[in-house]
Amino acid sequence: MDNKQMEFMQIAMNYLPDAQEKMKEAGIEFSPAMAEPFFGLFMNVMQEAYELGKKDAQTEK
Repeated sequence: MDNKQMEFMQIAMNYLPDAQEKMKEAGIEFSPAMAEPFFGLFMNVMQEAYELGKKDAQTEK
């Protein structure tokens, strides 16, 4: 895992308690096994957002 992915994972972990609470409110029992696919999706979204921001920053120079 590269440094950016580690940063993204740290961000995800910051929001994990909120996500667990929202799932509980929706009647969904959260388990660590459930988290893995969502973290993968989150990592893809964050990587794409990072690349888009990077591209925008390079365009503005």
